[in-house]
Amino acid sequence: MKHFRTPKTSLGTLGAEAAATLIASAADIALVMDADGTVRDAAFGSEDLQRAAGGEWLGRSWLETVTVESRPKIEALLKAARGAGADETPRPRQVNHPAGGGKADVPVLYSAVRLDRDGPIVALGRDLRSLAELQQRLVNAQQSLERDYARLRHLETRYRLLFKLTSEAVLVVDAQTRKVVEANPAAVALFGDSTRQIVGRTFPHGIEGEGVQAVTSLLATVRARGEGEDVTVHLAGQPVPVVLSATLFRQERAAFYLIRLLPQRSDVMAPGQGAEAAGAWQEAMMALPDAFVLTDAAGRIRSANTAFLDLVQLATEEQVRGEPLDRWIGRPGIDLAAIIGTVREDGSVRLLGTSAQGEYGAGADVELSAVALSEGAATDIAFVIRDVSQRVSAEPPPTEPELPHSVSQLTELVGRVPLKDIIRDTTDMIEQLCIQAALDLTGDNRASAAEMLGLSRQSLYVKLRRYGMIGDLDGDNAG
Repeated sequence: MKHFRTPKTSLGTLGAEAAATLIASAADIALVMDADGTVRDAAFGSEDLQRAAGGEWLGRSWLETVTVESRPKIEALLKAARGAGADETPRPRQVNHPAGGGKADVPVLYSAVRLDRDGPIVALGRDLRSLAELQQRLVNAQQSLERDYARLRHLETRYRLLFKLTSEAVLVVDAQTRKVVEANPAAVALFGDSTRQIVGRTFPHGIEGEGVQAVTSLLATVRARGEGEDVTVHLAGQPVPVVLSATLFRQERAAFYLIRLLPQRSDVMAPGQGAEAAGAWQEAMMALPDAFVLTDAAGRIRSANTAFLDLVQLATEEQVRGEPLDRWIGRPGIDLAAIIGTVREDGSVRLLGTSAQGEYGAGADVELSAVALSEGAATDIAFVIRDVSQRVSAEPPPTEPELPHSVSQLTELVGRVPLKDIIRDTTDMIEQLCIQAALDLTGDNRASAAEMLGLSRQSLYVKLRRYGMIGDLDGDNAG
């Protein structure tokens, strides 16, 4: 710190009142203390700051006005002030004053100096609440940015995964240059090229004859109007035509086409695929550890794998073929109808909780996912059903009855258990928990517990017997 060159000449002889005014004006908090740190006088920049910092400090030790973790800093300030020379200024330290009432502590940046060898110690403090609030806002903004960034990364990961795994051939084409920016594996297989050969090529690449002009016109229409009619084209090396559709989207001030190519017949596959690939898929479905079922649009089973047969306690596929799926899954005529309706509207259903009933009475909780498979005018539905009744919970098993953790756990019972049973069981559980809590609070004194619950002792005994809680309580504390 640089001091005044000639303070006596420039400031003159300041009186006590002038010095007090100067000190109070220069700081938000000014404290005058004796050598041991007891506050003898104090000035606050505002009444709000005085209330927030804890009120009256006169006669109290400076250490007592701060939080426990700030006390070593106060001791260091006092020690430095007592030992500093005339030209030395101890470095400032930030301390916190407890606000009380559950409010946030008040941060203050203090400097402490001793006026002369035997004089008082003066501490000057600057209120840092506005700075702390700004820092907190900055931290909140940073956390919000990190959450947004993580969400964007997750979205990009999902997009990349879907783009890679989808069976449809998809290209992303720059609308300005008509160059292919991205191509998924299905598109690479359909065109018979490698990814390096497709990406960077001008589209329509690999399209023969009049299809080139049709695709060019489609792209121009989509760019002008935002939509266009699908066109049918022939690809080089493919005997069967494909249906090509285009959608325009924008990203970072640039426009791109999303190109989809679908063979006109579902049995047309890219070079290298065919009966062997179809057989491999069928074998994989049959070997799945989860139940797989293919039904028609009405929910009647066309095909099922071994895991489904095990779930419904049957031996052969012929026993389930042609039967309605809701004979074993969900409530007959209710759950399946709702699932099929949702699949028709949204295209799929994911991880729907329901129940399965075996042919010989064995029940299980299951999770069901379904997707619509369109083929001409007919629509089949594929179901994947997973038995979750043996799933290990991440939480330790409760040692006593406890309430469901959330409303969602109660809603999961809807469709599996009648409403009156849900209400009855939940009411019994709450009643049992309240009785147990009263017994715990009263040291198993039933008379006190009955009074606490607003019950007669006879009513309490009836409920204890009902819930099987009376066996361990027949001791000396019963009355």
